[in-house]
Amino acid sequence: MPALDRARTLAQTSAGIAIAMGIMNIATYAFTMLATYLLGPKDYGALIAAMNFLIVVSVLSLGLQATAARRISADRGHVAQIERSIMRVTYRAAAALGLLLLALTPLIDRMLRLDSLPTTALIAVSAVPLTIMGGQAGILQGERRWAPLGLVYVAAGLPRLVIATALIVLAPGEFTALLGVTIGFFAPAVVGWWVLRGGRQAGDASPEHGGTAILKESLHNSHALLAFFALSNVDIIVARNVLSDHDAGLYAAGLIISKAMLFLPQFVVVVAFPAMSTAHERRRAMVRSLTLIAGLGVLGTLAAWLLAPLAMVFAGGADFSEIQPYLWLFAILGTLLSMIQLLVYSVLARRGRWTVLAVWAALAVVVSVGLMQDTLLGLLTTVVAADAVLLVLLLGATVHVLREQATSAPVAAPVA
Repeated sequence: MPALDRARTLAQTSAGIAIAMGIMNIATYAFTMLATYLLGPKDYGALIAAMNFLIVVSVLSLGLQATAARRISADRGHVAQIERSIMRVTYRAAAALGLLLLALTPLIDRMLRLDSLPTTALIAVSAVPLTIMGGQAGILQGERRWAPLGLVYVAAGLPRLVIATALIVLAPGEFTALLGVTIGFFAPAVVGWWVLRGGRQAGDASPEHGGTAILKESLHNSHALLAFFALSNVDIIVARNVLSDHDAGLYAAGLIISKAMLFLPQFVVVVAFPAMSTAHERRRAMVRSLTLIAGLGVLGTLAAWLLAPLAMVFAGGADFSEIQPYLWLFAILGTLLSMIQLLVYSVLARRGRWTVLAVWAALAVVVSVGLMQDTLLGLLTTVVAADAVLLVLLLGATVHVLREQATSAPVAAPVA
């Protein structure tokens, strides 16, 4: 069947992973959009606060994924050892994180103002499969096995849409919504286990890929990603503390556009990261990726400005109409964050150490200045300005590093 063969071939390419991640993101935002209609501003604001906190918690998962992908891309001779070590560290880290979050449930509940310990406890449960998925996805990403990785990403979106939406319809509320999200997180972990279930022939072993070394690198990567995801999600927490429940709900609805602009080009990061881990592919991968993200950002911002009434359909509808004049600003915010995300991953790919301090500084600015705001527009402007300055700093640092590497690279001998 030629059509089936073409579909299989497409699934095994970078275009296939782009389609799979597109399905995941569309399903995620379809659920987010439906939740705005089914829950209303108050319950929706609580759900988004919990889900944004889960995004911050996912830094351990993403740290494990980046570690696995980088090590496998850079050392193809020890794939079997890396896979075993990664999954051993992953399972232990998932259990430890889940127990830690469960112990911190009262503190998290107060910080997010959920006023429901059972709802907050679901965050701890969600963290376990979410972390496991990271180790699995990193192995597939490092080997550039795009078709199985695509299945994992599709499983991360569609079950959440179906299960969580059904539970909200049956019993509207933040607990049932987050319960559906939690159940959905187990689907990609199961798919990841299935595609990696076959035994791999043992190869050479290296002390460099032992459990301790992998854990150290994963924690470093998680620290860098924690800075980024804290920066990209702290504004909703600030909003819930300085704005009224109504305005915080409006801000959360505007963030639907920001998150769309952040995650729409996420496939670029996934495909580019293995290339950014190798010195001879790094420069071209960076230039192409930044150009593509910037182009998508310009198109998305123009669409949010010129087609604002249509964009409101995806940002909550008539109940959230007060946010319509600012949708283009939320689109700019998402584009800035997407480009910052790529630059942070480029630091992880080349094992950089100090650039992440700039991300923490930007986070401090957003929190300190944001807490002094008392209007939605004031908070939004503060966040956009801080992220814009951070992007310029990271771009400058990246250009400097790439020029130094190009200067220090050995000149190849002429070939007869």
